[in-house]
Amino acid sequence: MVGIMTQTTCFAPLPVATQDDGTPRRVGFELEFSGVTLREAVEAMRDALGGTAAKSSAAEWTLEVESLGIFNIELDWDYLKRKAAKSEEEEPDEEWLEHLSRAAALLVPVEVVCPPIDVDDLDRLAPMTAALREAGAVGTEESLIAAYGVHVNTESPSLEAATVAAYLRAFGLLQWWLVDHHEVDATRRISPYIDLFPETYVALVLGRSEDTIDTLFDDYLKHNATRNRALDLLPLLAEIDPDRVRRTIDDPRIKARPTFHYRLPDCRIERDDWSLAGAWTGWLVVERLANQPDELARLGEAFLDAARPLLGVRRKHWVETMDAWVRDHASA
Repeated sequence: MVGIMTQTTCFAPLPVATQDDGTPRRVGFELEFSGVTLREAVEAMRDALGGTAAKSSAAEWTLEVESLGIFNIELDWDYLKRKAAKSEEEEPDEEWLEHLSRAAALLVPVEVVCPPIDVDDLDRLAPMTAALREAGAVGTEESLIAAYGVHVNTESPSLEAATVAAYLRAFGLLQWWLVDHHEVDATRRISPYIDLFPETYVALVLGRSEDTIDTLFDDYLKHNATRNRALDLLPLLAEIDPDRVRRTIDDPRIKARPTFHYRLPDCRIERDDWSLAGAWTGWLVVERLANQPDELARLGEAFLDAARPLLGVRRKHWVETMDAWVRDHASA
């Protein structure tokens, strides 16, 4: 098994570095952790990155960093955020909200949403994770009741159906391998937040002879009408046609953006040898397969041929197949 590289600090480049219009593709990270209060997280990030911090409410802050953009830091708890927002409209009870925020630090994750950043600048995030670790942030392995993760939001090189379908095929072929590669924690595996694509959907995508926007939407929304996928394509589909998505899933949390929303990696921020670059290694394998059309077609045929009546594809056998492919074709 080509395992997770937690000690990796280098962000290897994308195989396709630009979008259709020639602009560089960018990447945004989201990371969830606990162990620190919201204010402590903001202060640690400001010390590491510089910039200007601004408080939106007791549950939400922003940090604007020159040449990187605006980071959103918030408590991932809808009740507290609603209460904090209401306090801004009415007479505020900031002391109560601050006490609640501090108590919530033990149970409710802080979420940091990074702006889209050029791949060449991603190493500038290393001081941020180091500072949060030093402040006491802890991730997936330290929580028995939450499923803290890292989300990787990589801009698609194109919104054309053929391009999006290539990434879907690549991820479908790799999804079992990626669970092992990232050594995804059992807490998150049994949670509903990072469900894999159903094998029937993977087979449907691999067996399709023609890719159109209509088939892309119809098949995805029929089989994946949920945000809780290890690769959540709803933000990208909403970027293409928001009304079509919302006719099936009316969820205000779906934010239109031209990115692949990859939710599988754990957050292990408390480890000295962990970095965001480790999460990046898994997504890069998807990128490399998606941009090797001959290999994508060959592996797709092999996956369909390996399916057994009623039982489907043997997971262990297929993971071994993809592990061999990664060693030969996709290792950094």
